[in-house]
Amino acid sequence: MNFIKLNNGVEMPMQGIGTFLLSPDEAEASATYALKNGCQLIDTANAYCNEKAVGRAMKNAGIDRKNIFLETKLWPSFYEQEDAVDKTLERLQTDYIDLLLIHQPAGNYIAGYKQMEKAYKEGKVRAIGLSNFNEEQICEILNICEVKPSVLQTEVHPYYQEKELKKFLSHENIKIQAWYPLGHGDSKLLNEPYFTQLAQKYGKTNAQIILRWHIQDGNIVIPGSKNNDHIKDNFDVFDFKFTENEMSEISALDCNKRYYTSTPQMLKKYAEMVPPVDEQK
Repeated sequence: MNFIKLNNGVEMPMQGIGTFLLSPDEAEASATYALKNGCQLIDTANAYCNEKAVGRAMKNAGIDRKNIFLETKLWPSFYEQEDAVDKTLERLQTDYIDLLLIHQPAGNYIAGYKQMEKAYKEGKVRAIGLSNFNEEQICEILNICEVKPSVLQTEVHPYYQEKELKKFLSHENIKIQAWYPLGHGDSKLLNEPYFTQLAQKYGKTNAQIILRWHIQDGNIVIPGSKNNDHIKDNFDVFDFKFTENEMSEISALDCNKRYYTSTPQMLKKYAEMVPPVDEQK
């Protein structure tokens, strides 16, 4: 496993497992399997309604808590609730969260960020960050924060490489984390001829080629899966390295293709939506 040092000195694994769109049973099974097979980073969120399942997985795996990097996200409708972090900790059955993010730039996200800063100062959270924020919104947080965000989680993959945003983040010493690292399973991306060529050269799958590119390019990745073979394969990307020319060839595949685009209407809906967090299994 490769690790990356955040701007407050915390070390974060560069690869983990995501639980977006997984039911509680699926999240528990996948996270348990991943942890038992060397995974050290789990990503979840209030809105996924599987935090309790992730908490059970951490207990099931029999891994020392200090060897698990737990990441979750506050949802907009909870930003102004003073007990939002404590309730999140209860669902996860843990004393602390390694990385807590603002999930969406919706609703009163300044209040949400202030909540996270308070939790950070109280030792309930080891690092804080943002998800789905653009450069302008990140600057808004930087102008008011007491604790600087450590990570931005956003859409990144070979077809959408966010080169300019990454330059800005690098200048601010904020690390980037890719969701949809495999392009939301887009067969065109997964079967890109150049990836097939590299897969044959290195004896890997096309998905492993993409994940290796992410890590070599400095992106933290959290591919989600409920298939144990895929989970295991996703972590088998640390025994080879691309040449500079190969990295340049992949860089040239960037075509500014997004799979998710936020709109003001969507953000308004997010702020009003209350996930059934208390009803989850």
